[in-house]
Amino acid sequence: MNHGAGRFAPSPSGELHVGNLRTALLAWLFARSTGRRFILRVEDLDRARAGAEAVQLRDLAAVGLDWDGEVVRQTERGALYDDAIARLTAAGLTYECYCTRREIQEAPSAPHAPQGAYPGTCRDLTEAQRARRRAERPAAIRLSAGVTEWAVTDGLHGRYTGVVDDFVLRRNDGVVAYNLAVVVDDAAQGVDQVVRGDDLLPSTPRQAYLAGLLGVRVPSYAHVPLVLNPAGRRLAKRDGAVTLGALALLGVPAEQVTALLLESLGLPGALGDALRDFRPEALPRDPWVLHPAALTARARPRELSG
Repeated sequence: MNHGAGRFAPSPSGELHVGNLRTALLAWLFARSTGRRFILRVEDLDRARAGAEAVQLRDLAAVGLDWDGEVVRQTERGALYDDAIARLTAAGLTYECYCTRREIQEAPSAPHAPQGAYPGTCRDLTEAQRARRRAERPAAIRLSAGVTEWAVTDGLHGRYTGVVDDFVLRRNDGVVAYNLAVVVDDAAQGVDQVVRGDDLLPSTPRQAYLAGLLGVRVPSYAHVPLVLNPAGRRLAKRDGAVTLGALALLGVPAEQVTALLLESLGLPGALGDALRDFRPEALPRDPWVLHPAALTARARPRELSG
């Protein structure tokens, strides 16, 4: 048995929609098919809505997923993040940043820097300049990166090279940034396989580079296609009945949603059969365009008429 782990890590900002559930199913299939543990982590640093976590866990169980160990919450892991930032600071790899978003947008890019990269405005401030800016507003903590780009290998996309700039490790409101938290959490939980939506692929080089600086293992990655609405935009709850709760009101049971999601991946509609037949190389590489009728067509007529 593989002693590593895969994971699903939602933010408790509301109900999961079927696009989120499809990604969770894929993360579970990747992990279970390779003998890995499958863990759940609630990424609740700054996007938590009361009651959302319980609803998300209920819905994940309803589509047939199980997980190993207790659910971990990022708000309970502050000491780990503080330690990581302290180690980077001791190595001379951080600096204080006082820039506002507007200042960053309006600043000229550094020579030869990739488009969208932080221009390094605060990197070389003198101590006097820092003291003056510190009196004006609290500082964020940025990584002092030694590269401008980094390459990762993705199980579905192959070699991918992306921007690595002096990204934020802790915001000026004291909240740890996602790129740091996810690297620290994955390392601490033994996660060596990360399966998530391909909208997160551009941030992956930053995380892999940071993992190297912290001396922790870089996980294997598989960034899976998203679910889109008929207009070609990423599926969202505004697209109609796309959560288990909304679909249940229309007479569509969770097991029917699971079957549809698995079938969209070219897999049998029962989770056990899907696990038996799962082959990452056979997965669709294009987004799944979901028409609302595909979900409501599975409603039980008797419940709809009532």
